[in-house]
Amino acid sequence: MNSGSPHEEPLFRIEQLHKSFGDHEVLKGVSLSVGKGEVIAIVGASGSGKSTLLRCINVLEVPTSGRMFFGGREIDYLRLTQNRAGARELAELRASIGMVFQSYNLWPHRTVMENVTEAPVYVKGVSRTEAIDEAELLLDSIGLSDKRDEYPARLSGGQQQRVAIVRALAMRPRIMLFDEVTSALDPELVGEVLDLMTELARKDMTMLVVTHEMGFARHVSHRVIFVHEGVFAEEGPAREFFAAPKQPATRQFLSRILRDDLIERTDAS
Repeated sequence: MNSGSPHEEPLFRIEQLHKSFGDHEVLKGVSLSVGKGEVIAIVGASGSGKSTLLRCINVLEVPTSGRMFFGGREIDYLRLTQNRAGARELAELRASIGMVFQSYNLWPHRTVMENVTEAPVYVKGVSRTEAIDEAELLLDSIGLSDKRDEYPARLSGGQQQRVAIVRALAMRPRIMLFDEVTSALDPELVGEVLDLMTELARKDMTMLVVTHEMGFARHVSHRVIFVHEGVFAEEGPAREFFAAPKQPATRQFLSRILRDDLIERTDAS
C-alpha cells in the first residue's frame, strides 16, 4: 500500500517546534510537512516526544516556540488559548484535526450513538437528524450498527476504540492523529482497529500515527519518522526505513522492537 504517492501540496506543516516542561525540553526543534492523503508513522521509545508532538499539533499542549501552518494558514497558538474569540477558532481547528488516544475517552453515561453525534451537533451545528444519519452510516461501515444503543462498558476494548475513531470521523476532519491507539488492547483485538485504520488509509485520509505496530508502519504508511530524544533522528519512505536504516539509534530501536515482538508471539503460542 505504501507505494502510492500523496499529493505534493502540504496540508499541514510545522517549523522548528520546541516544547519544554519546566527545564525539561521534550521537543528540540522538529519540522514536518504533511501532504494531503499522506500516512506518516511516528515511532520511537517511550518518552522520546512522540505523544507530545501530537498534543502540540492539536493544541492540547502549547508549544514553547515554533510555527504551525494548517490549510495554508499560520496557527497563532497564544491567541487561540488566551481569549474567547480564540477559543472559538480553536474549536474549529480541533474539528478539522481528529485525534484518537490510547484510552478510548468515550463518555460512559452516553450510548454509542450519543457519543458519535454529540460533537457534530454541539460543535459544528449539524442537525441531530443529519448527525444520526451520518453516525448510522459510520457505525454500519465498521460493523457496529447493532451497538448504537449500548453503553461503552458493554463493548469490548476493540469495539470501544473503533467507536472512538468513528466519533472523530463524524466531525469530517481533514487530518487524523492516532496516539498509540492499540497499546491498551488485548492482542486479539488489535487487528480489528488496525484494519479500520488501514481502510482509512485506502480512502486517502491524511494520518499521523504514533505506533509500536511495525507491520502497520511498514505496509500502510508512506513515510516513517523515528523520534529519538526529542528530535527526528531519521525519516524516510517506509520500505527504505525498514530495509536500510541509516542511524545506529534507529537500528538499535528496530532490533529491540522486533525482538520484543518475537518474544510476545512465542509466549502467546
